[in-house]
Parts: sequence; structure tokens; C-alpha cells
Amino acid sequence: MSGPGSAPRGQQPPYWYGDTPVPLHARLLAGLYAGVTALRRRLYHAGLLRRRHPGVPVLVVGNITAGGAGKTPLTIELVERLRAAGWNPGVASRGYGRNNARKPIWVERGMDPVEGGDEPVLIVRRTGVRLRVDRNRAAAARALAAAGCDIVVCDDGLQHYRLARDVEIEVVDGRRRYGNGQLLPAGPLREPPERGAACDFRVVNGGGPGQPGAGFGEWPMRLLADQALPLGGGRPRPLVSFAGLRVHAVAGIGDPERFFSMLRGLGIAVVPHAFADHHRYSAEDFEFGSRLPVLMTEKDAVKCAEFVTELHYSVPVRADLPEAFWVALLDRLPRPAREPK
Repeated sequence: MSGPGSAPRGQQPPYWYGDTPVPLHARLLAGLYAGVTALRRRLYHAGLLRRRHPGVPVLVVGNITAGGAGKTPLTIELVERLRAAGWNPGVASRGYGRNNARKPIWVERGMDPVEGGDEPVLIVRRTGVRLRVDRNRAAAARALAAAGCDIVVCDDGLQHYRLARDVEIEVVDGRRRYGNGQLLPAGPLREPPERGAACDFRVVNGGGPGQPGAGFGEWPMRLLADQALPLGGGRPRPLVSFAGLRVHAVAGIGDPERFFSMLRGLGIAVVPHAFADHHRYSAEDFEFGSRLPVLMTEKDAVKCAEFVTELHYSVPVRADLPEAFWVALLDRLPRPAREPK
């Protein structure tokens, strides 16, 4: 059980986002990692490793840091915006943390997150989109195209170079950015910062990004929440109705503090319970010792259906970006196969 203010299980090293010195062994391993990943990128760039394209436009959403930055809410909003523009999107995902990870599957709305992965199940429940989970994202994209999707959104795929892509969106945590700026395991970076600069768009989740302009710019994204959905059944409750009340707040995401800060910003007295990203919950995780309302992220809530009570609420968020971003993004794509209704 995690107590009030406890750190996430499996939390990131303190030197990633702090002033703690990086241990020598981590610096040495980072040098090895840098060499291996640079060689891999060069092999794909030279054509010695083959990229594969599904024959329909591919839009990749990802980040160059380890951990969450807001990719899933952005993917959900992308699906809805593409539909409104006349596209029939499909989503390709790895499905991190699921059982039998080597087996490709179609994720259905009622699927257990243990089988489909928490983020894919959440995306399907919110949107009803066709979603293929496969460690080989290129194979997932081909399956989606064969199933009738005319554009593929690849969730968390910047480093999956086997899949050829038409548009890349880098998502950045505006509060933590690139941390100490070093590569794994000395820092949080999967790839050097110039890799992010090569993407078509950079979306910054909070933290006051720069203004978009000519060439490469930053586009601000906010995650908005206004309702709490009772997991035990019943009508939604305005999130502001918890203002002035003490609640247990549960987050097993890349940056739990983002969720806690959002609730505090609404005047809610938060007792925080942070878990590692993709944590698999048990009933014991919710034995907090007091019968307060429990607010949790939607990504966590999809994994807790078996042991929730009338005290448990899911807090869904919506990605909010400037309309100019959507205009610029859609302008990068060819015309959809069908016109919007």
C-alpha cells in the first residue's frame, strides 16, 4: 500500500529530474546506449534496415523521454479530430504491460486491460476506434489498413523506425522537459534532443511553451477535467464539488504529480497515492485507513473494476490545443478518402 505522500513504486532515479550527481556506472551505460541507438538510426537512414509503410498515411505520436507526457489524451483527441475531418482512423499500439505481449490482438471495448494494455483499452472505450496491439507497429499498421482504416495513428512510436511515417508529433512534459538532458540510464532521454527537433510538431503538455511560428515551434496543450465518474454506478459529479474536501488521489502514470496538482488547483485537499506507471492494482492498494472519496486517473480506473466501491471516481481528461494546431496538422495530410459528414 502507498501512504500519503509516498513515492511511486519503481520511481525514476532522483538524478533524472534533480540535482543529484549521476553515478559513474549510469554514465558509462549511457555512452554504450548512445552508440547502439545512433547506429540503429544510421542503419535505417541508410536503408540497410528496411522501413515499411502500410499504404495509408501514418501519424506517429511519441516522446523522446522515458515515461508519460500526455500521449494518450492527445491520441484520443487526434482520433476524434480526424473523424470530424472525414478520415476513418485506426490506432497502432504496443500495449505495454499486457499479458502475452508477443501475441498481436484487436482490442475490444470490454477487454480486460491485462490482456489489451491499460492505454489501448482506455482509447477504445473512449472512442470505439479500431485498435491493433502488436510489438511490431509496422505489422499493426498493415492490419489496420487491411481492415479499412484510411489513416493510422501510432501511439508511442517515435523510436519504432521499422514503421515508415508521414507525420511525427513529439509530446513534451512542460514541467519536467528533458530533465538533466542525458540519455538512459543516466537521464530520461531515449534519444538526443535533436531527434525531437526533427519532428513535424512539438506539443508541450503544460509548462508555458513558446509561441508557434515559422518553421519548428511549440504548441501548448492543456489537459482539462470537469467531471468525476462514479465507478460504482450513478450520475457524474462535477469535479469542483470536491473543492474543500479531503480525497484520496490515486495516479499510476508517468508523472503522478501532474494529476495531484490539477486537483489541488480546484481547491481539493489531496491525500496523494502515487504508483509506478502501468501499475496493476489490487484491492489492498486501496486500504488507506479512512473512508474518503477516491479520485483516480481514467487510465488507472480501467484496471480497478473488480474492487471499486461507491467511493471511487474516475477523472477523465481532454486534450485542449489551439485550433491553429489542428489546421496545421490537417494541412500536412492528403485529403481523406471520404468527406466529413
